[in-house]
Amino acid sequence: AALNGGLRSQVSAALKEGRVAPTELCQRCLALIRSTKFLNAYITVAEETALKQAEESEERYKRGQPLGILDGIPIAVKDNFNTAGIETTCASNMLKGYISPYNATVVQKLLDQGAVLLGKTNLDEFAMGSGSTDGVFGPVRNPWSYSKQYKEKSVPKSHPEDKESNWVITGGSSGGSAAAVSSFTCFAALGSDTGGSTRNPAAHCGVVGLKPTYGLISRHGLIPLVNSMDVPGILTRCVDDAAVLLGSLAGHDPKDSTTIQDDFKPFELPNLTDVSKLSVGIPKEYHAPGLSSEILALWSKAADLFKNAGAKVVEVSLPHTPYSIVCYHVLCTAEVASNMARFDGLEYGHRSDMKDSTESMYAATRREGFNDVVRGRILSGNYFLLKQNYEKYFVKAQKVRRLIANDFVKVFRSGVDILLTPTTLSDAAPYTEFIQEDNRTRSAQDDILTQAANMAGLPAINVPTALSERGLPVGLQFIGRSFQEKQLLTVAKWFEKQVQFPVIQLEEVKRHDSDVFQHQKSASFS
Repeated sequence: AALNGGLRSQVSAALKEGRVAPTELCQRCLALIRSTKFLNAYITVAEETALKQAEESEERYKRGQPLGILDGIPIAVKDNFNTAGIETTCASNMLKGYISPYNATVVQKLLDQGAVLLGKTNLDEFAMGSGSTDGVFGPVRNPWSYSKQYKEKSVPKSHPEDKESNWVITGGSSGGSAAAVSSFTCFAALGSDTGGSTRNPAAHCGVVGLKPTYGLISRHGLIPLVNSMDVPGILTRCVDDAAVLLGSLAGHDPKDSTTIQDDFKPFELPNLTDVSKLSVGIPKEYHAPGLSSEILALWSKAADLFKNAGAKVVEVSLPHTPYSIVCYHVLCTAEVASNMARFDGLEYGHRSDMKDSTESMYAATRREGFNDVVRGRILSGNYFLLKQNYEKYFVKAQKVRRLIANDFVKVFRSGVDILLTPTTLSDAAPYTEFIQEDNRTRSAQDDILTQAANMAGLPAINVPTALSERGLPVGLQFIGRSFQEKQLLTVAKWFEKQVQFPVIQLEEVKRHDSDVFQHQKSASFS
């Protein structure tokens, strides 16, 4: 049971008491990675490195000198964070074979506290997408596609041959990390969140996905997509665990000038019993076109849950929300165009064999290295940044971004503590249906409920809430005040306790490793 218990309350305690050894924990997770290979959650599995780290952790426990709660805990990292000695690809031909000489700050912080790095997880190429379907290593499959809950409700019983094509997407772009946590192959994973890339797959995979306040966690070593919005994200199986990881990762980093200057004090989440002093805002603009009736009903039910518990629930307005997706598209592509300029084939990554001239080598390298999605965003971004378009598009989008951020400021100044919204428009789409539309269309639809928090730099969290009629996870999002993660996570923990989200019943993995999945209610390490 300790294998799927809370990080602080169960797993760390089990390690300290010697009921489970770090090497045993690591080997169990590696075995699960092998048995769930069909999910395609991992790009690289660092088995030798992980076992060595687990052995070192075991020695520390034997001496009675563990480095902290995370010592010996298996974790995974999205493959757009630099890791020394382990390949970092961003799921792109452009970086195939690239091994960074240094660790991203967040990776180094986890290793410094004894965490065991199992490997690098799959994503959309350079984190551009909302399905984890557009990476060069192939799409990630949602573990819930193979769950008892989904199979009983959705898989056609009369057409068993349809089972293979009936799998659903994880969401993106941190789909590999979400799938890794959801399928029990690790206890926590790092994602990145630029417009919802941690919260979106968390909602589809039934896990907790935290996007911290911009500047709270260092971006050093995270290969940039949109510098002004990128935030390392945290994926865990319960809210308490997200707080544990946040405490380990947050704080000033001299290598990232956008991080906060103040020291960050880790916190344990209190058990909230009285919500009568809480004011919960329901933004009317988040009743967006395309929002499924099922999620709308769940959103209303959640609002009633707070109301019945004594909280003040008020409808609020964020009037510039309808413009946010267009504004986001302009700013995102402009920064992408700038960031992707570094991949020219000269210093690192892929280089074309074209030798006619330096310019032809540049062009051929980028044509061969980037997929259509990345090239399309570079093209759009450069168009918006042309001298004749700069004021008309980029500057105007920056002004709208300020208005969007001010909407949140006004709402929070009015006395609202937390905003409650849907995370996604619907549950996870089948892969065959998802790929009918192009990446840009899907991203615009899927980011609509999440990216405003990135533009305002606010903390937000997805909490798995219920299963849809198809037996798939649905999550709701809480958005908090800037740097008020403790309040946000405390409310999220209270809500998590009320809804009692069911644990995935992975039939195929159960056959392989039945004792890991017997009657689990939660999976965390706190």
